[in-house]
Amino acid sequence: MKYARPLPAYLISRFHGWRATTYSENAAWYRRLAEDGQHPRAMVISCCDSRVHVTSLFGADQGEFFIHRNVANLVPPFQPDGANHGTSAAVEYAVTALKVAHVIVLGHSSCGGVQGCYDMCSGNAPALEEKSSFVGRWMDILRPGYERLPAGDDATRIAALEKEAVLVSLENLMTFPFVKSAVEEGMLSLHGVWNHIGDGVLKAYDPESGEFRAV
Repeated sequence: MKYARPLPAYLISRFHGWRATTYSENAAWYRRLAEDGQHPRAMVISCCDSRVHVTSLFGADQGEFFIHRNVANLVPPFQPDGANHGTSAAVEYAVTALKVAHVIVLGHSSCGGVQGCYDMCSGNAPALEEKSSFVGRWMDILRPGYERLPAGDDATRIAALEKEAVLVSLENLMTFPFVKSAVEEGMLSLHGVWNHIGDGVLKAYDPESGEFRAV
């Protein structure tokens, strides 16, 4: 693989630091994880934004969360067409093999993917409309959420679209037969949350009020 290059020195240095401290102090726990396999209680679907740190938000240890990250924390509808579906594969594995008790969709403020979807649907991002745009075609998943946005200024509508990304994903999760049956049997629960990065606020979706409320 002639295009691959050596790992950056600063990452190697950090690894050695982790190995000498965190790993060394918890070696027995890591060996147990390796030998016993993973048994996460929940799956978290979050954005791949570098500012979103799922384990820090919930104080999770290794082995506690099965985490899947993608642009704008989206789940596509169930579509068994034989094509490549990374997010759908992760959901299938979490629910049918790992048998997680919870699936949590985590959205966040200042999401670049959501901003791109808003611009595209508003007619202000022609490049994303191109069939060759991976980001644009992925953000098509969120178009139903854009169509539900209330009237208002751009900032208010974009903030609302960030939460719609969570709701659309929850709706699409229920199109997966194995998710739907697990939910109806009481073996699985779905949750939607949204994090404001700057304020450190976490809001959870309340199905009774239809609103995101601070926890």
